[in-house]
Amino acid sequence: QVQLVESGGGLVPAGGSLRLSCAASGSGFNIDTMGWYRQAPGQRELVAAITRGGNTVYADSVKGRFTISRDNAANTVYLEMNSLKPEDTGRYYCHARSPGYMDYWGKGTLITVSS
Repeated sequence: QVQLVESGGGLVPAGGSLRLSCAASGSGFNIDTMGWYRQAPGQRELVAAITRGGNTVYADSVKGRFTISRDNAANTVYLEMNSLKPEDTGRYYCHARSPGYMDYWGKGTLITVSS
């Protein structure tokens, strides 16, 4: 079983920056893709993801503002969020997927961007 623990959320003014972290722990696990999702009405939408090999994907709305990175040795993924906008507000969930397509989720961290 894999546990994901997020940190780094909070309240920030528009134009500000935040850095999210998510550490994976457990025994005998193997993680391929890690990423961040944001809760939207009715669904969780992808914000950014990164494979073990370093390939990344971003939502169009965050391209050029957010940067995802990971430390494979530490099983940790980061999301650097710059030029934050009020529409970035939401609960952000860390996600991890094993090579066998097992999905794991963190409990989420809340980000509020004030205008």
